[in-house]
Parts: sequence; structure tokens; C-alpha cells
Amino acid sequence: MAFIHDVLEAPSYGWKNADGELSQPTNKQIFKEFTSRLNIFKNKKNWLSFTAWMMVVALAPFLYLFIFKYFSLTGLIIAFVYSMMVMGTHGTIWYHRYCTHGAYKFSNNFWRFVTQNLTLKIIPEEIYAISHHVHHALSDTPGDPYNAQGGFLYCFLADANHQPVNRSLSEKHFERCVKLMKHTGVTTNNYKQYQKWGSIAHPFHMILGVIANWAFWFAVFYLLGGIGLVCAIFGAAGVWAVGVRTFNYEGHGKGEDKRREGVDYNKKDMSINQVWPGIVAGEWHNNHHLYPKSARSGFKPYQVDSAWYYIKFMSFIGAVSHYHDAKPQFYKDYVRPDIKNIVEPVFCPVTGKQIFATE
Repeated sequence: MAFIHDVLEAPSYGWKNADGELSQPTNKQIFKEFTSRLNIFKNKKNWLSFTAWMMVVALAPFLYLFIFKYFSLTGLIIAFVYSMMVMGTHGTIWYHRYCTHGAYKFSNNFWRFVTQNLTLKIIPEEIYAISHHVHHALSDTPGDPYNAQGGFLYCFLADANHQPVNRSLSEKHFERCVKLMKHTGVTTNNYKQYQKWGSIAHPFHMILGVIANWAFWFAVFYLLGGIGLVCAIFGAAGVWAVGVRTFNYEGHGKGEDKRREGVDYNKKDMSINQVWPGIVAGEWHNNHHLYPKSARSGFKPYQVDSAWYYIKFMSFIGAVSHYHDAKPQFYKDYVRPDIKNIVEPVFCPVTGKQIFATE
């Protein structure tokens, strides 16, 4: 557990108070930490957090131009679908189920590259993946980088305040971080470079990748619909980049126990299943915490899982070589525990209803 507790850079207000409980900083303390973590003039090791937020700032002019110069109802619909559904689903597919949990495997690096760049790149993989391992290990306890009990700002600014990798890792722990990132294809530093930059990812390769990604999608959207479409989609991406930072606060009940019987089966933390994130992004959060390595988290018939549909399609065409689907296990453990060895639910061709076969 020492690695999990030490792998992230502790904020100045610490993870725990003197009583061993969650340290709950004031908004002033959180903002002070945030500005300190973005100050690349004070410390160049702040480059990753600074870059992540500068990408959001860079998208703001596109949103302004769309609203005040290129606004149209069609553009608004496209922006809504792209930000809420396309980027939301991609975040679940790439950052959540692949980069962090390795819930599926690609047949080759080409399909990994395609999936990685399906949308505008805004979130650095390192910021998300390593901290998310900590989130699962320490969920809703001190050390959880986006512990909802710390309040809205505690979660909203967590990517800068709580999620960056510890800059004083031993070489052994640094190599463990590299191993956690290896399957993502991210170009990593060696230990000497890490000591210089304070990150697992190399800044040159990371920033170059973002520039290439943005340039490609700018050209595609411009050819499809001109500068108006570019502004609509790039602006929408900026909205998503801000909105996604609110998710874990909402997804863990805003620091309260909002779990519902028969809906939220995981009782080990405060995660909850929410209809909107589930429908638009396949993020049934309580189900995910129940089976974090599952490529599917929409287990019940009404739980739409667009991320799973993509993974399943990629498997059908041979782009995904392996995936783990915990749905049969979920039904066996929680819905029909009286039946042993339940296999994949199937649909009855006569009634059209879901039935369960047994081995």
C-alpha cells in the first residue's frame, strides 16, 4: 500500500488532518494550491498541469466565436452531441476502461492509436490513469484524489491539486508508474528525465501529440463544414473539458450516501449509478466500482453503454483481441444468486425478453 499512498504529490494541506481524517481545506487554500501547481515559472515540473489547463483556455476563443459569430441551431445540436456523447463516450472507452483498467486489449498499435485520437485530445493520460488507480484503492477515504467529501472545488481542481505524480518517487516506484502507462503508448521519460521534468510523460512528445491531434481535427471539421463547424466542435470540447471535472463529485453523491437499494450494488464506497452519465457516456459508476476491470458497466437492460458498443464492435472487426465482460458475473452475484454458472444473457425470440441460460 505504500506505493498507492505515496505515488501522488500530496497537496500543501495534506491528505489527512491531525486526527487521521480527511483534511478539508478552505476554498482559499484550494485556490492557492491550484495557482501554485500551475506556476511553471516557479517550477518547470508544473508543466503537465499547466498544459492541461492551457488546453482548456485555448478552446475558449472557439466557443466565443461560435456563440457570437457562427451560431446556428444545427451547430448547437452538433456541439451538444459531440461534447456530451462523443467526447463523453470516448473518455470512458479510452481513459477509463483502457488506460486505467486495461479492460480490453487491442489487436495492434494501429487500432490503439485510432482509438486514442478519435476526438480532440485534452486530458493527458498520465494525469488520469495513475491517479485513478489511487481513486479505486482509496475511494472516499483520505488520499483519494477526488474525494467528494472534500467538496466541489476539491474535486473540480483535483487534476492540478491532487492528481499529478509525486515528483520524489524512488526509481523503483517510478518504474511501477511506467509499467502502469506502458500499454497506453505514451512516450515515457527515463528516471533521469523524470527527475528533471517531474512527470512520467515526456513534455516534447506529449505536446507534439496534442498539436498533431488538434491540427488533424481542425482540418477535418473545416473541410466538412467550414470555420463555423470548427468553432462549434472545438468550443464544445472546451465545455466538456470543464464539465468532466465535476463528474466524480456528482458520481460519489456529493460527499453523501445517495446509494439506492436495487440500483447501486457496490457498498464499499459512495459511488452511484446516474442515468445521464450512463446514457451519454456509458458511465454507470457504481457498477464500474463493482467490477472496475469490466469492458462493460451497463449491466441491466435499461443501462445503455455506448462505450461497450464501441469495444464490442472493435472486437467484431478484429481490432480488439480480448475484453472482460462482468455482466454474467453481476447477474450471478446480485440479480439471480440462486442460479449457478449463469452465462451471457440472451433474448428469447418469441417474447423478446431477456432470459438466462445456465451451463
